[in-house]
Amino acid sequence: MTIDLEALYIDLHQHPELSFQETRTAGIAAQHLRDLGLEVEEGVGVTGVVGVLRNPSSGSGESGDGPVVWIRADMDALPVEEQTGLAYASTAKGVDPAGTTVPVMHACGHDMHVTAMIGAVEKLVAERADWSGTLVVLIQPAEEYGAGARAMLDAGILDRYPKPDIVLGQHVTPLPAGIIGVRGGTQMAASDGLTVTLHGRGGHGSRPHATIDPVVMAAATVMRLQTITSREIDPQGVAVVTVGSIHAGLKNNIIPAEAKLELSLRYPDEDAREKVLASVERIVRAEAAASGAEREPEIRTDHTLPATINDEEATARVTAALQRVLGEASVIDPGMFTGSEDVSWFARDAGVPLVFWFWGGADPAKFAAANAAGRVAEDIPTNHSPYFAPEIHPTIEVGVTALSTAAREFLG
Repeated sequence: MTIDLEALYIDLHQHPELSFQETRTAGIAAQHLRDLGLEVEEGVGVTGVVGVLRNPSSGSGESGDGPVVWIRADMDALPVEEQTGLAYASTAKGVDPAGTTVPVMHACGHDMHVTAMIGAVEKLVAERADWSGTLVVLIQPAEEYGAGARAMLDAGILDRYPKPDIVLGQHVTPLPAGIIGVRGGTQMAASDGLTVTLHGRGGHGSRPHATIDPVVMAAATVMRLQTITSREIDPQGVAVVTVGSIHAGLKNNIIPAEAKLELSLRYPDEDAREKVLASVERIVRAEAAASGAEREPEIRTDHTLPATINDEEATARVTAALQRVLGEASVIDPGMFTGSEDVSWFARDAGVPLVFWFWGGADPAKFAAANAAGRVAEDIPTNHSPYFAPEIHPTIEVGVTALSTAAREFLG
């Protein structure tokens, strides 16, 4: 029986789950993989799912002899309140790691990733007479924390399952639906997430002279950090310094004792990373000293993600295969994305090539109109926006075709 992929997508979209809490999503994905005949294990790396399909060549006595291809989809959602107005919009709530109840939405399209994965596996199962080898399916948790791939690897998947010859993955993005974006070399930036704690001296809001105000310290630090990209990085280079959250104080007439900043840093290579990290530390410490802080600030690294680097030769093969199936005009070089991913840990730890690409989910007519008006950034919702929602069709079909085509390119 054919899987109703539209119904699957809508169900996943309406029931998003935060990182490392994706039990319902994992259960649904695991059951579909079992129904398709795969060997399945759940709870790998907390909530991850691994499915294995061994497909020996005709007349062979071997179990899945031939290449081993790992295909990966992530499944976690974000603490975002959906504002798309869709009939199937999420109204879900969740509890974040701090114990706070938050709205939850698939604002990054991971529901589409899982849907396309299940569809691709279904297609590969139906075509198993035409290929041989071993397909390993990874349904990964906690990509948004940059921790899910590492959790699955730490659970021993390289030892417990057939080791890959290549790792493949894809991500829906606000390109026009029907378009694939892929390039050899650096496809996505490296990233670090930092938490900076600035220490002041608290006191009464009416007596600021008796305090060391960490709110003012934080404000000065945020503004100075912006000069890293505008004044310290070559204008032809790439770097991002984002302060995504500031937390300080509980009441208007109390000067708090500390302020916390959460930073997201992006760069294309290790040289740029070292430069940006050094600049961040210099500025944070200098602003604390300028404010008269009596205690050094604390800078904690919450996660580190390597650049997502596509193998040149393998990417050329995938590009050619996608062009044959989807048409040359449908496959473009999108340039390097400054977003970051943890998918490359699988390939890096295994010591094998990676190919990771983007596929469009935006309404082509709306995208064309926005592009003509020079308003793509303003009019086309991007990932992590409360308005982000891929067009169901043909996004599902193209995602299924792209992933199954790429896998077939490396299966015997």
